[in-house]
Amino acid sequence: MKRVVIIGGGITGLAVANRIVELSENKQLDLTLLESSDRVGGIIKTHSRDGFLIEAGPDSFISEKPAALDLVYRLGLESHLIGTNQNSRRSFVVRGGRLLPVPRSFHLLAPGEFLPFLRSDIFSWSGKARMVIEMALPRKTENGSPDESLAGFVRRRLGHEALERMAQPMIGGIYTADPEKLSLRATMPRFLEMEREHGSVIRALRKLNRSPSAMEGSESGTSGARYSLFLSLDRGMQLLTNTLAERISKRHSQASTGESQPRIRLRTSVDALALDNSLTAGETAPVWKVRTTDGETITADALCLAVPANVTSQLLRPVDPQLADQLSEISYASSATLNLAYRRADIPHQLDGFGFVVPFIERRSMIACTFSSVKFAGRAPEGFVLLRVFVGGALQPEMLELSEAELLTRVLCDLRDLLGIEAAPMFSELHRWERSMPQYHVGHLELVAKINERVASLPGLTIAGNAYSGPGLPDCIRSGETAADQLLT
Repeated sequence: MKRVVIIGGGITGLAVANRIVELSENKQLDLTLLESSDRVGGIIKTHSRDGFLIEAGPDSFISEKPAALDLVYRLGLESHLIGTNQNSRRSFVVRGGRLLPVPRSFHLLAPGEFLPFLRSDIFSWSGKARMVIEMALPRKTENGSPDESLAGFVRRRLGHEALERMAQPMIGGIYTADPEKLSLRATMPRFLEMEREHGSVIRALRKLNRSPSAMEGSESGTSGARYSLFLSLDRGMQLLTNTLAERISKRHSQASTGESQPRIRLRTSVDALALDNSLTAGETAPVWKVRTTDGETITADALCLAVPANVTSQLLRPVDPQLADQLSEISYASSATLNLAYRRADIPHQLDGFGFVVPFIERRSMIACTFSSVKFAGRAPEGFVLLRVFVGGALQPEMLELSEAELLTRVLCDLRDLLGIEAAPMFSELHRWERSMPQYHVGHLELVAKINERVASLPGLTIAGNAYSGPGLPDCIRSGETAADQLLT
């Protein structure tokens, strides 16, 4: 019987365990998942309050990356899938205290159509002229590093105003990152490919916008992201993690002696790992010794660390100091979500979109705000609105040091200026996520390659999570399922 231990019960760890359950139907397996908190799911957390559906963490996933959608179908949750509301599929950018719509066919960095872009007030005329010049600029030479920062790329191709007014809030907001450090190759490599293949990002986007596939998938009247790709669950994202946990636990309860017995253990922290090379009777390879804070030692033939890179670094330092040093190079940013419930009549703004992002140069207290009950159905009762504000990140870490009362006061001041809201919210809920967002700095892909090489040299070990190959839910699920395949192999 192969003994597998997974450390970490977030979406990644659950994906690892579920995949192992799927692949080991007729195999003898002793599977244990250890989670230090009193619940699984990590930052995925949903609950209902007074008819509102509150998401403390992620509220959706993108279908363009198939791992999450595939998992939903394998779990039989497809009937719970919902898409974004078809009306008002657009977003806004703040400039000078005004919410300005992202121009139609604008793709994060650059326009795919000229007329909507030229009509937009987000950029000055000099900023627009500089962006159009991008079509005449030469390609970057192949000399030097293949990677560069988001800020460096956008300034080089499209100018400073394109960076500070659009790229920083749109892409930097996704990764809660500093664009001066964010690796474009690790986050948005398609823009580098556009420059290399077409000589111009704008020329590539215009060509893409005119292609038959783009026309077939177009969303009339939309701006910004392709909102048809965003999906959620009618009862919230925690339905996904709850179902995963139930499936894993159900397999354990149904297992008889000698069969696979997966189990989830909550409130179980790990404080030390050791790789034992002294083979005993029946052992053909080194085994891992997992020591919990309660003094228990669990033996594993295969081990997956599905925890943040800094935690993985601490646990592996006695085993491989060089690997630990590499893992510690991945830094993290903290953020928080603030859910606010209002009567619709108390918000003067039309809320004719899904939300807005705030450029850092606007000097506001928030990164972005989602109109949750406009974006997805079932998030607020009839006649009410649910807003979700994001604060903190790499550029505003000081926001996480504020008390809840002070943070709420600053956010309400911004909402009064931007949406005209004078009334107090019916209620507010703040959820802080300390060091939750890994920072993909320039050179990230090379660093991860070195980390993977060191991990591969340690028998029976895999690592998984949002620190390595993508921060979104599909990325985490894919990372976990890949780790599971490696463990069983």
